[in-house]
Amino acid sequence: MTEIYAITLFLFVLFLLLGTGVWVGLALMGVAWVGMELFTSRPVGDTMITTIWASSSSWTLTALPLFIWMGEILYRTRLSEDMFKGLSPWLARLPGGLVHTNIVGCTVFAAVSGSSAATLTTVGKMSIPELRARDYPERLVIGTLAGAATLGLMIPPSLALIVYGVTVNESITQLFFAGVLPGLVLAGMFMGYVAIYAMLSKTWKPHQETGMSFREKLENSKFLLPVFALIIVVIGSMYLGIATATEAAAFGVIGGLILAAGQGSLNWSTFTESLMGATRTSAMIALILAGAAFLKLAMGFTGLPRALADMIAVMELSRFQLLMALLVFYIVLGMFLDGISSVVLTMAVVEPMVREAGIDLIWFGIFVVVVVEMAQITPPIGFNLFVLQGMTQHEMGYITRAALPMFLIMVLMCFILIWVPDLALWLPETIRQVR
Repeated sequence: MTEIYAITLFLFVLFLLLGTGVWVGLALMGVAWVGMELFTSRPVGDTMITTIWASSSSWTLTALPLFIWMGEILYRTRLSEDMFKGLSPWLARLPGGLVHTNIVGCTVFAAVSGSSAATLTTVGKMSIPELRARDYPERLVIGTLAGAATLGLMIPPSLALIVYGVTVNESITQLFFAGVLPGLVLAGMFMGYVAIYAMLSKTWKPHQETGMSFREKLENSKFLLPVFALIIVVIGSMYLGIATATEAAAFGVIGGLILAAGQGSLNWSTFTESLMGATRTSAMIALILAGAAFLKLAMGFTGLPRALADMIAVMELSRFQLLMALLVFYIVLGMFLDGISSVVLTMAVVEPMVREAGIDLIWFGIFVVVVVEMAQITPPIGFNLFVLQGMTQHEMGYITRAALPMFLIMVLMCFILIWVPDLALWLPETIRQVR
């Protein structure tokens, strides 16, 4: 009964604070403060200060603002235009045509951004007008963009994986490698859906692209060289063991500045705008992480996570049943919170359950990221839906229906991860053995 009372109280305080408009990070600290005051005799103020300082001064966490800054720099370049020019000749003849540029473009930009919102905005501002001009189905254009943009949370450098790794104290580099294959498979599933849609649709009549010779296609591919060079520098330096995630992020910032300067997009205005944008986003996430660290400590003092883990053990749920329960839980939570907030808010309770069930935390990080990707396109809080509404001026209901097939594909991806766990674990294990 004590555990049920504590859970009810925590949830009441949390939703009360969030409902009154308190920032997520401060709401987490408020819940932790109430829990410490009511259920422990420890000095709350000293504990909070120590915990916040320890969580904020983590060396691993320094990768976060650097990757965010790299994404902000690239957002202000002509990268999306160059990607469209380079990709469209190769994708135009596939079933589904240039709609594939949404998916491939988001996949490529995700590998240098780490942010779902930055990926969506950068690719969408170029692809939507181009695809509309060629008379591609509006709903498919919007749906694929909404779904593919979530790959920014999966494909390294992923901000969500950095936050998860810091929260559960797992290797950021290992999580990055674990996200590569699932991210590519998910992108392939999106492309497969587009191809099937194009072949089965009776109203599929976009304007056909004029044919290009192989030489012309190769010539247009030069526009992809800068972004692929940046991907190789960032991901390759980690793969070869030359750099940690934080050092690779620093390489990415330098590469982004060089790329922006080479395109003529770098001036004092864009430099300061990118720096301030990265500072605001990083400060927001850092506050959430600090609140989550304090809540995790408070939960540990109250014994609630251990008690919940014991309750789960008594219920004798199988590994699959536990994962299904968490899948539904995170989908519901994603209707009200963004992905990063969902991760840091719940890990204090979920981590002990996962460890008790013998689930690999690297694999579980990928599973959770796929689920919180859904939060980006789930009403009423799905952030990608709001971004698309601002870009397209469509009603929220229209955008939500357009994104529904992508949501269902991500649910299928969760089951694929459960059936084939090596999809997430093979690459990090292989790289560890090679080193």
